[in-house]
Amino acid sequence: MISTAIRVARVGSAAELAAAVLMLAGFPAIMVAALIPSVPAFAAATAVTYLADHYLHRQGSYLINRLSKVRAGLSIRFLIRQLLLILLLARLDLSNNLIFYGATACFIAFYGLQAPHGALVTLIRNRRRLPVATRNVDLASRIRIPDAPPFGLLNRSAEKMLHLDLAAVVGILVAAQLDSATPGFIGIGVTIGLGSLYVLALMPYVRGKKVPPNADKVLAKVDDWLRDYKPETVLYFSGSKDSTYQVNMWLETMEQLDSRPLIILRERVILQNLAPTTVPVICVPGGVHLMNMDLSTVRVALYAANVGKNIHLLRVPTMKHVFIGHGDSDKLASVNPFSKAYDEVWTAGRAGRDRYAIADVGVRDEDIVEVGRPQLAPIQKWQGVPEGRVPTVLYAPTWEGWDGNPGNTSLMLAGENIVKKLLKADPPVRVLYKPHPFTGTVLPKAGAAHEKVTALIEKAAAERATDPRFQPDAAAQAAAKAELARIEARLAVLVGSGGEKGDEAEASRDGVVDVAKYEEIARLRGEWNDAYWRSFPEWQHQVVTGAEPRLYDCFNVADAMVSDISSVVSDFIASGKPYAVTDSAELGVEEFKRQNTAVRAATILSNKAAELGELIDAVRDPSADPLAEDRVELKQYLLGPDEPTSIEQFNTAVANLAIKAEARNVGQESRAAASAAEATTKA
Repeated sequence: MISTAIRVARVGSAAELAAAVLMLAGFPAIMVAALIPSVPAFAAATAVTYLADHYLHRQGSYLINRLSKVRAGLSIRFLIRQLLLILLLARLDLSNNLIFYGATACFIAFYGLQAPHGALVTLIRNRRRLPVATRNVDLASRIRIPDAPPFGLLNRSAEKMLHLDLAAVVGILVAAQLDSATPGFIGIGVTIGLGSLYVLALMPYVRGKKVPPNADKVLAKVDDWLRDYKPETVLYFSGSKDSTYQVNMWLETMEQLDSRPLIILRERVILQNLAPTTVPVICVPGGVHLMNMDLSTVRVALYAANVGKNIHLLRVPTMKHVFIGHGDSDKLASVNPFSKAYDEVWTAGRAGRDRYAIADVGVRDEDIVEVGRPQLAPIQKWQGVPEGRVPTVLYAPTWEGWDGNPGNTSLMLAGENIVKKLLKADPPVRVLYKPHPFTGTVLPKAGAAHEKVTALIEKAAAERATDPRFQPDAAAQAAAKAELARIEARLAVLVGSGGEKGDEAEASRDGVVDVAKYEEIARLRGEWNDAYWRSFPEWQHQVVTGAEPRLYDCFNVADAMVSDISSVVSDFIASGKPYAVTDSAELGVEEFKRQNTAVRAATILSNKAAELGELIDAVRDPSADPLAEDRVELKQYLLGPDEPTSIEQFNTAVANLAIKAEARNVGQESRAAASAAEATTKA
């Protein structure tokens, strides 16, 4: 019942649900206490609403956002409490007492302070919001951007200002209980004094040297930087917060380009969630600002997603435009008809070319270039299971999807069967379970299936730990755990504590990456991953959640994988290891393979997972693996050849297209000059 209530109320936990109930019930309780009248009851109910309201704000509760939509927002809730306090004083026959007039005047004056406070906060934020936001762009030497106001002044400013009424409320309640006006006027003085000081503290940041330059000056200096840097290849991206992974997957590739790279983003939220990189980044929310930006040296523009805002850069004829996408799969998005708007479409291998030919959406075969998948470079090739080691099978199901189709994921219909068969395998195998982070967000049934699978694996891990056949190397594990602690401590120092930060303008001014620190963090994360896998026995079952270790790290320690139709399968094929895919929709083996190229070299599982033994046998005896040659052929078909490397293919494609762009521009200039000369002659 509690879980149902949590879902209906759109809250994140039982504690959040309890806080919501207490807050919503607290206001009627305050009114009843005022009418009785009872000062202790009023104080208790008021305290509950303050605490519950504060907790829900800290949790970012959906309910809080909904209340503001039905005219029960934060300021209204504070006003109701204050009006009910006035009612309490009247019911206590204090309407002719000085404290009654003092309370009324206090709350009127306090609300009078809200207007300048809100106006100042809004003005400061608007003036400090530059027309562009940047990373790894040297703005500090070109333009004066003042420090951001202290974090405490603007962070949750409305909530902080409103809570200053607490001193007056407490003082007035004490005055009512003791029948003495002194505590009330002390509280009133504190509230009005602190509110006035808050307003005064904000005023310096709307004038003089504490105000950033105007938009025109900032844009001019960004153009100055562009003329000095002379970017040649741009990665362009627009999307929602949830789509940031689509640009993050290309950051390392951009860092390895032979030409000068630049990343252009269109949404500030994407910049806020962008992974660290050494590549210069410019976020330009305004279409007009982007179209006026000096990108005259850019010859190749890369697009990771088909979105409407792409038109703002596609209109530039001096550069060649390429759709590179954000994954390789048989989904319809991989053959979007919009792709014909680009000069070229780059695919991983022959499979991508064939998809466009079959889809017949207007993309010409001569405009398709196969460049491999540079992102897959960290995936190691399989060398077989070392002598004496327990084989590892990774179960990495996808999530239920937005439409909740049961065929999207194996977890609900086959997950328990898959894991049980793996846990009962003889000779034994180790099971790694890496669930999709969105699992259970749409269908509670998927979340319940995940919990069952997790429980099965944890129980089996506990039983194996007591099995005399499996003896851990306690000293090696202790050393690995100590190394993990050392690495994490150093990373915490390098990355920072995530405490108080400046705003976007300050981040743009100071956001030039320290390359030495960046490289050390990358090295330490590699060491962390190695120490993580050594920190527990190589035969121990494990549930792997969170961002670290990454999926590709799990690929590298696994000897085989069980998954569903998703880009996970296409990526795993790069390893050359045996894999199985579940036909959860029960299409049948032949139809399943016909519809999904990536499963043509897989062991196809039914929902009962009866075929799982074929996968385990292939891991134990690679020489008897019937699908080994099929995987080699499929890997080349999907991802292209191993040599030259994918990043070499990618750089070659960029260089070739840049030559085409330059040739076009020279030709255009020649034609324009010839036309001008002809016009002069005729004149």
